[in-house]
Amino acid sequence: MHKGYGTALFLMVLFIALILSGDRIFVVAPQPVEPETTVEKQYVSPYVSISPYDSIFRKAADSIFHCDWKLLAAIAFTESRFDSTARSDVGASGLMQVMPRTLRGMGVPDSLHMDTHTNIMAAATLLKDLNRIFRRIKESDERYNFILASYNAGVGQVNDAMRLASKYGKNRYKWENSVDTFLILKSNPEYYNDSVCKNGQFKDWKQTLQFVRKVKRAWQRYENMQEAYNDSIYALILSDSTIEVRRN
Repeated sequence: MHKGYGTALFLMVLFIALILSGDRIFVVAPQPVEPETTVEKQYVSPYVSISPYDSIFRKAADSIFHCDWKLLAAIAFTESRFDSTARSDVGASGLMQVMPRTLRGMGVPDSLHMDTHTNIMAAATLLKDLNRIFRRIKESDERYNFILASYNAGVGQVNDAMRLASKYGKNRYKWENSVDTFLILKSNPEYYNDSVCKNGQFKDWKQTLQFVRKVKRAWQRYENMQEAYNDSIYALILSDSTIEVRRN
């Protein structure tokens, strides 16, 4: 046999044997695996920032009054400009300017009257009670006029004005040009001495009417701020996939 032919035959037999044994003749080098990139998420709040007390306003609104938390912020701004140490000439205290007798009626000890969390929770409880008192006023925006007026003047004065409105043929469940007018007239002896009035003269009507307007104006301003914030967050999320909204 020719020597070259014998070598070729040997190599062919070896090749077939390797195939039958399952061994690989050629080893393919493993391809490098790219390390997974971890994308760090960035979280933003769904709420516009109004004050240092926003989280307490939201807690009180969710757990007690079940209202828009920005209403509580608007009351705090109007009452104290977010000053938790504020005291009025008549003794109202704290961020929400709650009267001491109201706080004591809720069982709040004097030592906690100025406590911010307690003050806000007490205000929310008062608002909840007023909302129940005026529940017959079905339209919520109208009902808030009565709630806010009572928060400032006391529910007794507002009830007197409602009774006067009924007596003089006006709608007792309408605020503007009806009950607000008789709240003004309660500074006049002809009206506060009327038999339907149970709470005497009311001199501070101007403050009360301004309070209602100022709170509702601040509330609307905060609503507008929230809408603008929502738009900015939406645009941010569209431009950056790492951003997510997270409630705090």
